[in-house]
Amino acid sequence: MAHENRQGAGLKRPRKGKVKPAVRPAADFARTSIAVLVPCYNEEKSIAKVVGDFRAALPTATIFVFDNNSTDRTVEVARTAGAEVFAEPRQGKGNVVRRMFTDIEADIYVLVDGDATYDAPSAPLMVERLLRERLDMVVGGRVDQDVAAYRAGHRAGNWLLTSFVGQVFGRAFNDMLSGYRVFSRRFVKSFPVLSGGFEIETELTIHALELGLPAVEIEAPYYARLEGSNSKLSTWRDGFRILFTIFRIYRAERPLRFFTALGIALALVSIGFAIPILVTYFETGLVPRLPTAVLSMGIMVLAFLSVSAGLVLDTVTRGRREAKLFAYLAQRAPGEERRRR
Repeated sequence: MAHENRQGAGLKRPRKGKVKPAVRPAADFARTSIAVLVPCYNEEKSIAKVVGDFRAALPTATIFVFDNNSTDRTVEVARTAGAEVFAEPRQGKGNVVRRMFTDIEADIYVLVDGDATYDAPSAPLMVERLLRERLDMVVGGRVDQDVAAYRAGHRAGNWLLTSFVGQVFGRAFNDMLSGYRVFSRRFVKSFPVLSGGFEIETELTIHALELGLPAVEIEAPYYARLEGSNSKLSTWRDGFRILFTIFRIYRAERPLRFFTALGIALALVSIGFAIPILVTYFETGLVPRLPTAVLSMGIMVLAFLSVSAGLVLDTVTRGRREAKLFAYLAQRAPGEERRRR
């Protein structure tokens, strides 16, 4: 049985080591509609293998490839391999995922990159785990099988970002940026995709953590790219975009903390300007630096306004969170289709 990590577990770096491919469980997936969603951009070298491997691992599933303005033969190769191919003209993985989640109807969704680095035989175990425990998300935590699979810069960035999310939101998965995930219908149809690029994995993770959705992480083998296939991920550019996404989500989901901290910082600046003026006033009874006194008072007013804004936005955020939960609860639970048929 693959190692698992539930929400609330301590953070640790993704490990390197050998993980045996998952053995397909004796589960009847015929009564459950499964969609394998593959976002693609210039993956002609690997897309046929991805489609073939997931068709073998999940024979009853439908493979959907969404092309994102590829300039090579990705579309032709994917269609020849037997996938249903669609196009999303807005560039960016987040835009592709938004289109996938909107257009595709299924009971279970398997999201995987088209670079043939993720282990297809692990998919049945992840799907069965989601159905058996009525989960909403199962993350395939990457365990690299060779040195070239997981670059040191990406590993360090993943660890730093995962640690940061753990500090901000209280708990996190070990591999927050994994692109290999299985979702329930109620997760997909209630998830508001806001990001446009590779920060989509961060948004998916924080959505599950914020609403307290049932989710687990299990280890899955992670392989190097095929020869001739190149990564589209920029370590620094996409790392900063992911960090900005975390900041934006923190501001939106924790407004009272955010604006109170900003208010305290402004208040300290105001006090710093005011102290010399007060000392002079008590010594001489004069206020010789009137502009500085006005500036100090203005900054203190901004501090109080910041805290007030945090209080108002905290009430708004609570209402938004309740709306998300209502949308989530409106969808059927995983495995419900088995009992209805």
